[in-house]
Amino acid sequence: MNIAITTVPLGFCQCYILRGKGVVVIDAGAPNKGDKLLRALKSDALRPEDLKLVILTHGHWDHIGSAAEIKAATGAKIAMHKAEVAWLQNSLKPLSPGVTVWGKILAAMHRPFMPLIEVPATRVDIVLDEEPFPLWDYGIPGQIIHTPGHSPGSVSLLLESGEAFVGDLAMNRLPLRLSPGLPVFADNPSAVIRSWRILLDHGAEMIYPAHGNPFPSSIIAKRLLRCE
Repeated sequence: MNIAITTVPLGFCQCYILRGKGVVVIDAGAPNKGDKLLRALKSDALRPEDLKLVILTHGHWDHIGSAAEIKAATGAKIAMHKAEVAWLQNSLKPLSPGVTVWGKILAAMHRPFMPLIEVPATRVDIVLDEEPFPLWDYGIPGQIIHTPGHSPGSVSLLLESGEAFVGDLAMNRLPLRLSPGLPVFADNPSAVIRSWRILLDHGAEMIYPAHGNPFPSSIIAKRLLRCE
Protein backbone atom coordinates (compact mmCIF):
# COMPACT_ATOMS: atom_id res chain seq x y z
CA MET A 1 0.00 0.00 0.00
CA ASN A 2 1.36 3.41 -0.97
CA ILE A 3 1.26 6.03 1.77
CA ALA A 4 1.04 9.72 0.85
CA ILE A 5 3.05 11.89 3.25
CA THR A 6 2.38 15.61 3.71
CA THR A 7 4.68 17.70 5.88
CA VAL A 8 2.95 20.42 7.91
CA PRO A 9 4.98 22.85 10.06
CA LEU A 10 2.93 23.67 13.16
CA GLY A 11 5.29 26.09 14.83
CA PHE A 12 8.84 24.79 15.10
CA CYS A 13 7.56 21.20 15.11
CA GLN A 14 7.17 19.47 11.77
CA CYS A 15 4.04 17.34 11.76
CA TYR A 16 3.01 14.77 9.16
CA ILE A 17 -0.26 13.75 7.53
CA LEU A 18 -0.17 10.10 6.45
CA ARG A 19 -2.83 8.97 4.00
CA GLY A 20 -3.35 5.31 3.10
CA LYS A 21 -6.72 3.64 3.34
CA GLY A 22 -7.16 5.89 6.35
CA VAL A 23 -5.67 9.17 7.59
CA VAL A 24 -3.49 9.73 10.66
CA VAL A 25 -1.45 12.70 11.81
CA ILE A 26 1.86 12.53 13.63
CA ASP A 27 2.26 15.21 16.34
CA ALA A 28 0.12 18.26 16.99
CA GLY A 29 2.63 21.11 17.02
CA ALA A 30 2.71 24.25 19.10
CA PRO A 31 -0.41 25.81 20.64
CA ASN A 32 -2.92 27.64 18.43
CA LYS A 33 -1.85 25.93 15.18
CA GLY A 34 -4.89 23.73 14.63
CA ASP A 35 -6.26 25.89 11.81
CA LYS A 36 -3.07 25.35 9.86
CA LEU A 37 -3.48 21.59 10.05
CA LEU A 38 -7.11 21.87 8.93
CA ARG A 39 -6.00 23.90 5.91
CA ALA A 40 -3.41 21.24 5.10
CA LEU A 41 -6.07 18.54 5.25
CA LYS A 42 -8.24 20.57 2.90
CA SER A 43 -5.31 21.01 0.50
CA ASP A 44 -5.02 17.22 0.43
CA ALA A 45 -8.74 17.02 -0.48
CA LEU A 46 -9.54 15.66 2.97
CA ARG A 47 -12.35 16.60 5.33
CA PRO A 48 -11.68 17.18 9.05
CA GLU A 49 -13.67 14.05 9.91
CA ASP A 50 -11.40 11.95 7.66
CA LEU A 51 -8.70 12.25 10.30
CA LYS A 52 -9.16 9.37 12.74
CA LEU A 53 -5.98 9.36 14.83
CA VAL A 54 -3.33 11.80 16.08
CA ILE A 55 -0.16 10.08 17.28
CA LEU A 56 1.90 12.16 19.70
CA THR A 57 5.54 11.10 19.52
CA HIS A 58 6.08 12.58 22.99
CA GLY A 59 4.66 15.11 25.40
CA HIS A 60 6.77 18.23 24.97
CA TRP A 61 4.80 21.41 24.45
CA ASP A 62 5.85 21.96 20.83
CA HIS A 63 4.44 18.52 19.90
CA ILE A 64 1.16 18.53 21.86
CA GLY A 65 0.19 22.21 21.92
CA SER A 66 -2.65 21.99 19.37
CA ALA A 67 -3.83 18.47 20.24
CA ALA A 68 -6.98 19.70 22.02
CA GLU A 69 -7.83 22.05 19.15
CA ILE A 70 -7.31 19.38 16.48
CA LYS A 71 -9.31 16.80 18.42
CA ALA A 72 -12.22 19.21 18.87
CA ALA A 73 -12.25 20.11 15.16
CA THR A 74 -11.93 16.59 13.75
CA GLY A 75 -13.11 14.12 16.36
CA ALA A 76 -9.84 12.23 15.98
CA LYS A 77 -8.55 10.05 18.79
CA ILE A 78 -5.31 10.97 20.55
CA ALA A 79 -2.67 8.26 21.08
CA MET A 80 0.17 8.81 23.54
CA HIS A 81 2.46 6.70 25.71
CA LYS A 82 1.35 6.10 29.28
CA ALA A 83 4.53 7.64 30.70
CA GLU A 84 3.48 11.08 29.43
CA VAL A 85 -0.33 11.02 29.33
CA ALA A 86 -0.46 13.32 32.36
CA TRP A 87 1.59 15.93 30.51
CA LEU A 88 -1.26 16.54 28.06
CA GLN A 89 -4.18 15.85 30.37
CA ASN A 90 -2.78 18.21 33.05
CA SER A 91 -1.14 20.81 30.77
CA LEU A 92 2.36 20.06 32.05
CA LYS A 93 5.47 21.40 30.32
CA PRO A 94 8.54 19.35 31.26
CA LEU A 95 11.74 19.75 29.30
CA SER A 96 14.50 17.25 28.54
CA PRO A 97 18.00 18.35 29.55
CA GLY A 98 20.74 19.17 27.08
CA VAL A 99 23.20 16.36 26.42
CA THR A 100 25.67 18.32 24.31
CA VAL A 101 27.26 21.67 25.07
CA TRP A 102 25.01 23.33 22.51
CA GLY A 103 21.99 21.46 23.83
CA LYS A 104 22.66 22.72 27.34
CA ILE A 105 22.93 26.29 26.05
CA LEU A 106 19.65 25.98 24.13
CA ALA A 107 17.89 24.46 27.14
CA ALA A 108 19.03 27.37 29.34
CA MET A 109 17.80 29.86 26.73
CA HIS A 110 14.46 28.08 26.42
CA ARG A 111 13.63 27.81 30.12
CA PRO A 112 12.74 31.48 30.83
CA PHE A 113 10.04 31.45 28.13
CA MET A 114 8.15 28.42 29.48
CA PRO A 115 5.79 30.40 31.75
CA LEU A 116 4.50 32.22 28.63
CA ILE A 117 3.40 28.97 26.93
CA GLU A 118 -0.04 27.49 27.58
CA VAL A 119 -0.89 23.96 26.49
CA PRO A 120 -4.65 23.29 26.42
CA ALA A 121 -5.45 20.01 28.13
CA THR A 122 -7.40 17.20 26.51
CA ARG A 123 -8.05 13.53 27.20
CA VAL A 124 -5.82 10.85 25.70
CA ASP A 125 -7.99 8.18 24.07
CA ILE A 126 -5.40 5.49 23.34
CA VAL A 127 -2.79 4.92 26.04
CA LEU A 128 0.26 3.23 24.55
CA ASP A 129 2.64 0.98 26.46
CA GLU A 130 5.77 -1.04 25.73
CA GLU A 131 4.01 -3.33 23.26
CA PRO A 132 3.92 -2.31 19.56
CA PHE A 133 0.59 -0.82 18.49
CA PRO A 134 -0.45 -1.88 14.95
CA LEU A 135 -2.17 0.68 12.74
CA TRP A 136 -3.96 -1.54 10.24
CA ASP A 137 -7.31 -0.65 11.83
CA TYR A 138 -6.57 2.97 10.87
CA GLY A 139 -5.68 2.12 7.29
CA ILE A 140 -1.91 2.50 7.77
CA PRO A 141 0.48 -0.47 7.27
CA GLY A 142 2.78 0.07 10.20
CA GLN A 143 3.10 0.14 13.96
CA ILE A 144 3.84 2.48 16.83
CA ILE A 145 6.96 1.44 18.76
CA HIS A 146 8.04 2.69 22.18
CA THR A 147 11.40 4.43 21.61
CA PRO A 148 12.34 6.17 24.87
CA GLY A 149 15.43 8.27 25.39
CA HIS A 150 14.60 11.78 24.33
CA SER A 151 11.78 11.47 26.87
CA PRO A 152 10.47 8.45 28.78
CA GLY A 153 7.33 8.12 26.68
CA SER A 154 8.76 8.82 23.24
CA VAL A 155 7.33 6.66 20.46
CA SER A 156 7.99 6.25 16.74
CA LEU A 157 5.74 5.20 13.88
CA LEU A 158 7.43 2.69 11.60
CA LEU A 159 5.79 1.89 8.28
CA GLU A 160 6.21 -1.55 6.69
CA SER A 161 7.88 0.23 3.77
CA GLY A 162 10.68 1.48 6.05
CA GLU A 163 9.74 5.11 6.74
CA ALA A 164 10.18 5.95 10.43
CA PHE A 165 8.60 9.02 12.03
CA VAL A 166 10.70 9.49 15.14
CA GLY A 167 9.74 12.79 16.76
CA ASP A 168 12.83 14.10 18.53
CA LEU A 169 14.78 10.85 18.60
CA ALA A 170 16.73 12.51 15.77
CA MET A 171 17.17 16.13 14.73
CA ASN A 172 18.16 17.75 11.44
CA ARG A 173 17.50 21.46 11.62
CA LEU A 174 19.08 24.68 12.81
CA PRO A 175 19.38 25.86 15.53
CA LEU A 176 19.35 22.31 16.90
CA ARG A 177 21.88 20.62 14.62
CA LEU A 178 23.93 21.46 11.54
CA SER A 179 23.37 17.99 10.08
CA PRO A 180 21.22 14.90 10.79
CA GLY A 181 22.00 13.10 14.00
CA LEU A 182 21.03 12.19 17.54
CA PRO A 183 19.03 14.62 19.71
CA VAL A 184 20.78 17.42 21.58
CA PHE A 185 18.21 17.01 24.39
CA ALA A 186 17.55 13.68 26.09
CA ASP A 187 16.38 12.34 29.44
CA ASN A 188 18.38 9.15 28.89
CA PRO A 189 21.12 9.14 26.21
CA SER A 190 21.73 5.40 26.66
CA ALA A 191 18.05 4.72 25.96
CA VAL A 192 18.32 6.82 22.79
CA ILE A 193 20.96 4.40 21.50
CA ARG A 194 18.90 1.35 22.46
CA SER A 195 15.80 2.77 20.77
CA TRP A 196 17.71 3.42 17.56
CA ARG A 197 18.98 -0.14 17.50
CA ILE A 198 15.39 -1.35 17.81
CA LEU A 199 14.24 0.82 14.91
CA LEU A 200 17.13 -0.26 12.70
CA ASP A 201 16.59 -3.91 13.58
CA HIS A 202 12.93 -3.49 12.59
CA GLY A 203 13.87 -2.18 9.16
CA ALA A 204 13.82 1.62 9.43
CA GLU A 205 15.26 3.02 6.19
CA MET A 206 14.18 6.66 5.84
CA ILE A 207 13.96 8.85 8.93
CA TYR A 208 11.40 11.63 9.30
CA PRO A 209 12.31 13.82 12.28
CA ALA A 210 10.04 16.43 13.83
CA HIS A 211 12.73 19.05 13.27
CA GLY A 212 14.26 18.96 9.80
CA ASN A 213 14.24 17.11 6.51
CA PRO A 214 14.11 13.32 6.08
CA PHE A 215 17.39 11.45 5.81
CA PRO A 216 18.54 7.83 5.33
CA SER A 217 18.89 5.65 8.41
CA SER A 218 22.47 4.80 7.42
CA ILE A 219 23.50 8.14 8.91
CA ILE A 220 22.26 7.06 12.33
CA ALA A 221 23.73 3.57 11.89
CA LYS A 222 27.17 5.12 11.40
CA ARG A 223 26.69 7.26 14.53
CA LEU A 224 25.86 4.16 16.54
CA LEU A 225 29.05 2.42 15.41
CA ARG A 226 30.99 5.26 17.05
CA CYS A 227 29.12 4.63 20.30
CA GLU A 228 30.19 0.98 20.48
